[in-house]
Amino acid sequence: MPEPIDPAAYRDLVRRALAEDVGAGDVTTEAIVPSDRSGVGVFVSKAPTILAGLDVARHVFMEVDPDVRWVSVLRDGDFCAVGARIAEVRGRAASLLVAERTALNLLQALSGIATLTRAYVDAAAGRVRVLDTRKTAPMQRALAKYAVLCGGGANYRVGLFDGVLIKDNHIRVAGSIAEAVSRVRSKAAGAMPIEVETQSLAQVDDAIAAGADVIMLDNMTPDLMHACVRLVNGRAILEASGGVTLSTVRRIADTGVDWISVGALTHSAPSMDLALDFD
Repeated sequence: MPEPIDPAAYRDLVRRALAEDVGAGDVTTEAIVPSDRSGVGVFVSKAPTILAGLDVARHVFMEVDPDVRWVSVLRDGDFCAVGARIAEVRGRAASLLVAERTALNLLQALSGIATLTRAYVDAAAGRVRVLDTRKTAPMQRALAKYAVLCGGGANYRVGLFDGVLIKDNHIRVAGSIAEAVSRVRSKAAGAMPIEVETQSLAQVDDAIAAGADVIMLDNMTPDLMHACVRLVNGRAILEASGGVTLSTVRRIADTGVDWISVGALTHSAPSMDLALDFD
């Protein structure tokens, strides 16, 4: 169970999402539901799910109506089977109906990331760390990376500011891996661990010679990754990346790499089937 996410990461997002959905008002609810009518809603799972985003969903209801009462049954990071009760909301029925869709959209999306992450972690069978990437929806990175933690994965760098990753285009601009690493070392960023993206055994050799701390093995076959592991022989951390799927992650883990980064965790996770059932 990760540390609770800072509400500052989602307050504005929730407000903007509600403004997008509600606009000038929920015309259907206003026409049908008396303002003094109370209601009870229960979040339930329609599919096996790893939960993430309960505090975010709760905040949606609080933003609509601070008098709504939220009671969690499960926690982020918990597995819930089909039909499991997740949480309960009580309050004015109109408030519950206004908040319902936005709360579900966020909870379903974040739980989708957590659930897919858990599938990769389980497939890797504890042999490597499963990492996320920067491939996230704009302005939702903190939430996506939190959901990865809920699924048992690990976060890599948050953005361009907190980690050095020399990619293929950096190498082209610099002229060589050695020159790119040298330029990083001459700047303040050189105090950070330096990672170099490689696509061949020769480039891995160059990265080792340049003193890279982490070497990314980009879109390599498992056989080539295994050769890189033998070449490096513990002199740097090895990260496999590119084209990793649930059907290949175990074989990649068996090559002896230390990390596997998976962009799909945050850019291709399907939303989970969750519902809010009203009494």
